[in-house]
Amino acid sequence: MNLIDFFMEPLSYDFMMRALMTTLVASIVCAVLSCWLVLIGWSLMGDAVSHAVLPGVVLAYIAGVPFAIGAVIFGFLAVGLIGAVRDTSRVKEDAAIGIVFTTLFALGLVLISVTPSQTDLNHIIFGNLLGVSQQDLTQIIVLGALTFAILIAKRRDFTLYAFDPTHAHAIGLSPRLLGAVLLGLLALTAVVALQAVGVVLVVAMLIIPGATAYLLTDRFDRMLIIAPLIAAVCAVVGLYVSYYLDTASGGMVVLAQGSAFALVYLLSPKHGLIGTRVLALRRRKQLQKEELATIARA
Repeated sequence: MNLIDFFMEPLSYDFMMRALMTTLVASIVCAVLSCWLVLIGWSLMGDAVSHAVLPGVVLAYIAGVPFAIGAVIFGFLAVGLIGAVRDTSRVKEDAAIGIVFTTLFALGLVLISVTPSQTDLNHIIFGNLLGVSQQDLTQIIVLGALTFAILIAKRRDFTLYAFDPTHAHAIGLSPRLLGAVLLGLLALTAVVALQAVGVVLVVAMLIIPGATAYLLTDRFDRMLIIAPLIAAVCAVVGLYVSYYLDTASGGMVVLAQGSAFALVYLLSPKHGLIGTRVLALRRRKQLQKEELATIARA
């Protein structure tokens, strides 16, 4: 098989084309949002929202409406419940997140177990990338485009909120409102990624690209370019590997992202485990040379 056939063969199937489009849209949108989640420290919140949408998906199936409607409703419900428990009790935010998301996720599992279905609802948990229909793809593109447009349009406000909410308030912005909007976008993004990798692995797509980009650059505007670029490459690599090795496609996409993070973690010039040691060794040698040169001149 030559190189052209290697790349074109999977694309000859309609289901692979839909899977590729779904993966690219979900990966890019998740990667852009992940930049703010990493900076703010909302990794656990991303985990909570991605798991909490499960009962909404099952109830939407029972009602015969699109999955996205139920998922978005329960995503916002989870965010509201977490805020309510945190603000009206002595329970801290991390505990409130753990209580709400595990309870809602358990509710989803119970609903799946008692819902008679001709469709295997377990694919919502683990993903069913190769089973995405044209209707699902259209829904994903619309939600993804809406989320992406809002993130890019309000990126300066969100960035100021992430770095210095006090200053954001001083210039007339509402940190509370910006936080609520970001949480709402998090719920929408979880719905977009749910079709690709399922609720279990959504949190990986919401965190890994941003964390990887964070190790590669100290500038946020570059993070917003590097993170989706890495996510898009990993989406394509993961999907092709899953096709030729006959493995789980959603899991392979996330595994590709995890592998990319591992490489950057080890080799990043500024913040990598090996890269920083190599840089420190070079600086030490340079200082030694300068000292020897100074001694020689003296």
